[in-house]
Amino acid sequence: MNHATVWQKAWPIILANAAVPLLGLVDTAVIGNFGNLAQLGAIAFGAMIFSFIYWSFGFLRMGTTGFTAQAAGARDEAEVRATLGRALVVSVGLGLGIILLQWPLGRIALVLLDGSAEVESITRAYFTIRIWGAPATLSIFALTGCLIGLGKSRLLLLVQVFLNGLNILLDVLFAGVFGWGAEGIALGTVVAEWMAVVLAASLVFKLLRQRQTDTEPFWPWQRIGDGGKMIRLMAANTDILLRTLLLLFSFAWFINQSAQFGDAVLGANHILLQLVSFSAFFLDGYAFVTEALVGEALGAKRRRDLLVAVRRSSELAALTAVILALLIVCLGDLAIAVLTDIETVRVAAGGALAWAGLYVLLSFPAFQLDGIFIGATRTREMRNASFVSVIAFMLAWWWLTPLFGNHGLWCAFVIYVCARALALAAYYPGLIRAAD
Repeated sequence: MNHATVWQKAWPIILANAAVPLLGLVDTAVIGNFGNLAQLGAIAFGAMIFSFIYWSFGFLRMGTTGFTAQAAGARDEAEVRATLGRALVVSVGLGLGIILLQWPLGRIALVLLDGSAEVESITRAYFTIRIWGAPATLSIFALTGCLIGLGKSRLLLLVQVFLNGLNILLDVLFAGVFGWGAEGIALGTVVAEWMAVVLAASLVFKLLRQRQTDTEPFWPWQRIGDGGKMIRLMAANTDILLRTLLLLFSFAWFINQSAQFGDAVLGANHILLQLVSFSAFFLDGYAFVTEALVGEALGAKRRRDLLVAVRRSSELAALTAVILALLIVCLGDLAIAVLTDIETVRVAAGGALAWAGLYVLLSFPAFQLDGIFIGATRTREMRNASFVSVIAFMLAWWWLTPLFGNHGLWCAFVIYVCARALALAAYYPGLIRAAD
C-alpha cells in the first residue's frame, strides 16, 4: 500500500462529492433565470428540508461500508451480499415510512421555517413531489456504501455523475424549457433518483455476481434475516444517527450564534463555511478510502495492513489539509469577493478568514478517525466522541464568545473539531489491540 494507491482510490470520490454542490448551483441558476423570487425561496427551503432528512439517514451509507469491507477482508462473499441485502431492506422500509409520514413531516418543516405564504405554498408543492424519491435515495446510500466498502470508487463516481448529470438536464428541461418552476426541479430530481438507483443496482449486482465464489444463493435470505446481525446493524445505525444529529446541531449552533452578531457577521460566517465545506470534499475522499481499507484489514485480521493504510491515507490527508488551508488564507479574499459584493460582509469575512483556514488545517484528523472507526464499525465510540466534542464546544463558546465576539465563536468551533479528533484518538489504541 503506497500513496499512489490511496490517491487512485480517493480522487473519484473527491470528484463524486464535488458533483453534489454543482447540482445546487444549477438549480439556483435555473430558477434564478426562469423563475421568480418566491420559487427561489422555495427551492432554498426545499433543499434544506431534504438535506436534513437525508443527511440524518447517512448511517445507511456508513454502516454498509464498514460491514461490507470487513466481510470482503474475511473473503466471505455471501456475507458481503447479505450485508447489502440487510441495508436495502432497511433503506426501502425507511423510504416508504418517509412517504407515509409525509404530511406530518411537511407540516413540521414548514412550521420551523419562516417564509411568506407564497414561498410556503410553493415549498409544499415541491415537497409533495420530491418525497416520492425517498426509497430510491436511501437505497442509493446502501448501494454506494457497498461500492466504497469494496473499494470501487470509480463505479461510485459513475453513479454520482449519472445522477447529478441527469438531474441537471431534467431540471433545465422541466423548470427552464417547460416553465414548471420549483415543481419541475422536484420532478427532475425524483426521476433522476429512480434512474440512478436502477443504474447503481445493476452495477453492484453485476459486480457481486462476478465476485461470487461460494455455493450459497445470490441473496442468502437466511443470513439477511439473521436476527443478531440485523440487531448489530440497527445498533450501529442508531449510533451513527446520534453522531450525525450532534454534528448537525454543532453547525446549526454555530450559524445561530453567528446571527447574534448581526447580519453582516452571519453572512460572513456562512460564506466562510462554504470554503470549509468545499475543503471537506477533499478530506472526505481520503476518509472514505480509509473506511474501506481499515474494514478490509480488520476482516482479514491483518494488523500491519491496517496501520499502513491509516498512515498512508493520513499523510495524504494532512498534506491536502495544509494546501487547502494555505489556499483559503492566500486566496480567500478573492473567493469572498466572488461570493458577495456587500462590503460589510466582505470585511467581516476577511477578518475571520484565518480561522477558516485554521479549522481546515486541524480538521483532517477528525475526518481520518471517522473513517477508521466507520471501517471498524466501532460506532459506539463515534457516538461517545460526538457527545464529548459538543460539550467541549459549548464550554468554549460560553467562555470565549463573551470575551472575543465572533473570534471567540470561531475559536470555539476550532476547539470543537479538535475535540472530535482527540476524543476518538483516545479509543484508537483499543481498536488497534482488537485487530491482533
